[in-house]
Amino acid sequence: NYLKIRKYTTKSKGAQEAHEAIRPTYINEHEAGGTAQEKRLYDLIWKRTIASQMADAELERTVATIDISNAEGKFVATGEVIKFDGFLRVYLEGTDEENGENEEGLLPPMKVKEVLPMQETIATERFTQRPPRYTEASLVRKMEELGIGRPSTYAPTISTIQNREYVEKKTVDGVERLYNILTLKNGKIKDTDKKETAGTDKNKLVPTDIGTVVNDFLVEFFPKIVDYHFTANVEKDFDTIAEGKRQWNSAINDFYKVFHPIVEETMEMRMEHKAGERVLGQDPKTGRQVSVKIGRYGPLVQVGTPDEEEKPLFASLQKTQSIETITLEEALRLFDLPRSLGEFREKEMTVGVGRFGPYIRHNNKFVSLPKGADPLEITAEEAVELIEAKEKKDREKIIKTFAENPELQVLNGRYGPYIAYQKKNFKIPKSQKPEELTLEQCQAIIDGTQKADSPKEASPKKAKTAKTAKAPAKKTKK
Repeated sequence: NYLKIRKYTTKSKGAQEAHEAIRPTYINEHEAGGTAQEKRLYDLIWKRTIASQMADAELERTVATIDISNAEGKFVATGEVIKFDGFLRVYLEGTDEENGENEEGLLPPMKVKEVLPMQETIATERFTQRPPRYTEASLVRKMEELGIGRPSTYAPTISTIQNREYVEKKTVDGVERLYNILTLKNGKIKDTDKKETAGTDKNKLVPTDIGTVVNDFLVEFFPKIVDYHFTANVEKDFDTIAEGKRQWNSAINDFYKVFHPIVEETMEMRMEHKAGERVLGQDPKTGRQVSVKIGRYGPLVQVGTPDEEEKPLFASLQKTQSIETITLEEALRLFDLPRSLGEFREKEMTVGVGRFGPYIRHNNKFVSLPKGADPLEITAEEAVELIEAKEKKDREKIIKTFAENPELQVLNGRYGPYIAYQKKNFKIPKSQKPEELTLEQCQAIIDGTQKADSPKEASPKKAKTAKTAKAPAKKTKK
């Protein structure tokens, strides 16, 4: 029997239960949605809804412990077989891998006290793995676990730390490393080294230098305020206030008694404290102090101090560098930028690092360096290739221009052809061929006579339609 009616209760203490579970309106509809993405989402919701009212799956697990005749260690083998699929039937049904997955964990027939001749033994080197970085979903789960925030504040909290650039969502490339495999077979040991990539994080929330500095500052000077228990207790106070069991002004007063003295004390200490600054050493050429810190536009290297007669020198860190790990040698190399790469078409090429990463400048135009390229190592030949590739891409982007109105262009964009005019984009109707458009037709699209998808052009038309739709209804009632 696959049916098992279940009633779920809230597990999280702070759950506000703003809405019921997301479920299909009509459970008999197995498919819904227009796009492939919508269909996959509906399929996921439908399957989880059905599975939530199905019986548990029954698995039989076998653990075989094998003694070694000439050593103290033991081998352990685990096998698992599905005896009753239960709710798993919803997920396994219709997949080619159903049988394969079921048989993958099968153990060969064995008897207790049976002697098993050793055919092959493989020992693989393994490394301790650091905890994975958070995604938005896993961070919400952690906040729920710690009692921080409420369902209505999870999304704004995560958005705030991203908007303030304390964290950024990105993919961190792993580091390639060697691991060792020892194979014992027929009395001989085979020693093999293989490569693996460790530490890769895809689309995870990664702390920035600014976020690290802010966190270190708060932990150092406001340990009571950023303590998880303190935050959770404040959330409980909010709940008691909402229930009418406590006055809001008394809760604010209790918080202020703790918070205000810390602020006053920190303001005095901050006079001598430079948050986030890290001294790397001295410049061998000048003897001036070299340090890294957070500037107005992000992390930077500073040579010299403000109290010296000679003004300090500054250089921005590259995207791949951090104020916590950069060395003195790496910091000093940044002052080699921008550097000249020679001339191309009688115009100088320079490579540098800006707010958005490393770039090549040529003829007052900027070309971004590809991911992983080092601006300190790039050659003139490589720079020319990048410039020409960018020019080719720009040429392919332009479908049509008009001498009578150079400001108006027909361009090829990420989502298809469009008209660009006065820093605004206008969608081209499917009935029109972009390469055959005349200036008059483009102007007509811009003016909205061919129902271009311009938000500013569409809104007045909707208003008119709404007004004319109401008029007949009133007459009918009369």
